[in-house]
Amino acid sequence: MQAREAIFPTFFMAGFECSTFVWKDGERKDYVAATGHDRHLRADLEAAMDLGIGVVREAIRWPQVDLGGGRYDWSGVKSAQDAATACKITPIWDLCHYGLPDDCDPFSDECRKRFIGYCRAAARFVTSTAEGPYFFTPINEISFFSAAATDLGWMYPFAKGREDELKRAMCRMSIEGAKAIRDVEPKARMVHVDPIVHAVPPRDRPDLAAAASDEEHRKAFAAWDMLCGQVAPELGGSPEILDIVGVNVYHYSQVQLDADKKREILGPRDPRRKPLSELLKIAWERYGRPVIIGETSGFQDNRAEWLRMTMEETLKALNAGVDLHGVCLYPFVDLPDWWTQKWAKIGIYDVADKEGFERVPCDPYIAELRNWQKLLDQPENVEPDGYGHEWGRVQLSEVKRYAAEWAKQPVPSDA
Repeated sequence: MQAREAIFPTFFMAGFECSTFVWKDGERKDYVAATGHDRHLRADLEAAMDLGIGVVREAIRWPQVDLGGGRYDWSGVKSAQDAATACKITPIWDLCHYGLPDDCDPFSDECRKRFIGYCRAAARFVTSTAEGPYFFTPINEISFFSAAATDLGWMYPFAKGREDELKRAMCRMSIEGAKAIRDVEPKARMVHVDPIVHAVPPRDRPDLAAAASDEEHRKAFAAWDMLCGQVAPELGGSPEILDIVGVNVYHYSQVQLDADKKREILGPRDPRRKPLSELLKIAWERYGRPVIIGETSGFQDNRAEWLRMTMEETLKALNAGVDLHGVCLYPFVDLPDWWTQKWAKIGIYDVADKEGFERVPCDPYIAELRNWQKLLDQPENVEPDGYGHEWGRVQLSEVKRYAAEWAKQPVPSDA
């Protein structure tokens, strides 16, 4: 497997939370509105631009756009695209972030066909209003969504006992949606994101190792396996459909799986945790496709430390030969916690209130980002005049060179 040329304009990316699920309280949530991103589009993208971030995960909200009967309202998408164009930002368009239109049964052929039509229409709109390159995530976090919307009972369709069935249905929708997008724009790239998961048995129950391994596979790889055609090839998956693997990384993705199936998060110093660099290498070797860290963030006061640890593992992965093309800091702007609705304090920018949605920078997080940009000789802001020309694509070979130099540095005595 050979590494490819750089794909994205900048190595550091960002994302805006865009969930549109129907929560277990029966109400639809719209996190673009809940974070004030719809009211601060231009300012949010200018802030990303000022931080050297030229790629963002942005939303096309299926429940809001799709009016039924092949009718669509693209006004919100146009506002986002216009802001991205003005700021010289490349969007990765997220077409289904846990949310389906009302009365859309994901197990039905009607829903699948509706999604295919929507993907085709979205591709036509985006390609007619902006220059490429074009990036899409047809369905966000298929494996996670399949659990959250079934046995966990968090969100619609609340289909208990049907996790594997929903995962297969969503993979088929994603595969056929990707093909519909490429019917419009053959060069469009797909970014399929899901959490990377590592599960271990309790220390005194080595007999549960196989169950933990099975859990890890179902949570981390089952959807990607179908998308790339390694599993259920009748769905039409292929390496070209999987395309770019987006590995989502959070502290709670490494767990102990107890005998009663309860999951206990492994502590940061638990020796059973697997280094992120190894997890990235597993994804790269399993699929042979370009990899990005599709989402990552620390919490509250440990955001800067989390970025430091993530970047150290990122450079180790690059030095191990992983074809890694970027790190997406997600979310760029803080969001209300799903359960408490209190601000989670996980973004590059906090939010001061729910009226004006004033953005407040997390200074230690930003300082840490600047440190890594300097170390890797990456731009500290997006220069509009250079975008698309000599600056228009990150020099991945240079990132790898600086990663190799970093590895030669002495380890601090307090490490």
